[in-house]
Amino acid sequence: MQAPTPSTSRKSLYLKLLGLAAVIILGVVGTLSMSSSKSAPDVTFTDLQGKQIPLSSLRGKVVMVNFWATSCTTCVKEMPQMVETYERYNARGLDFVAVAMSYDPPNYVLNFTETRKLPFTVALDPQDQLAKAFGDVKLTPTTFLIDKEGKIIKRYVGEPDFAALHQLLETALAG
Repeated sequence: MQAPTPSTSRKSLYLKLLGLAAVIILGVVGTLSMSSSKSAPDVTFTDLQGKQIPLSSLRGKVVMVNFWATSCTTCVKEMPQMVETYERYNARGLDFVAVAMSYDPPNYVLNFTETRKLPFTVALDPQDQLAKAFGDVKLTPTTFLIDKEGKIIKRYVGEPDFAALHQLLETALAG
């Protein structure tokens, strides 16, 4: 085996630096593409009392939109943490809308909301209009985090990592 010559080791160092630069560039491009996320759809929620709440009326707040169902075990399991998250950040500008899926009987949704004392808006989506507007949501739970300008900054399918979600909320609420 031959000992590396100065030109061989220089070439190796150059290739390593080139690879590192490529990784950094890809990371920056990925971060920029995430920060220029798409706008949330222009929808209006109807809460359990029939009140209409346009998503646009929540501009200036960070909003979580959670698609869920009373028959979804993961949804039921995560709901206490969703309540805790809402209560922790609501005073700082977080709003929350839990959207029941169209197949969820309204009386089940109402019963769940009342017995669990859900403190945030619960909306019905009987015609799947909200689910379709958010990219044809089929899986529950699916949660969208929307920034103060109305841009979707994160989509969670399944139960989110709540520690990471809270860090993201801290950043979004500070911005």
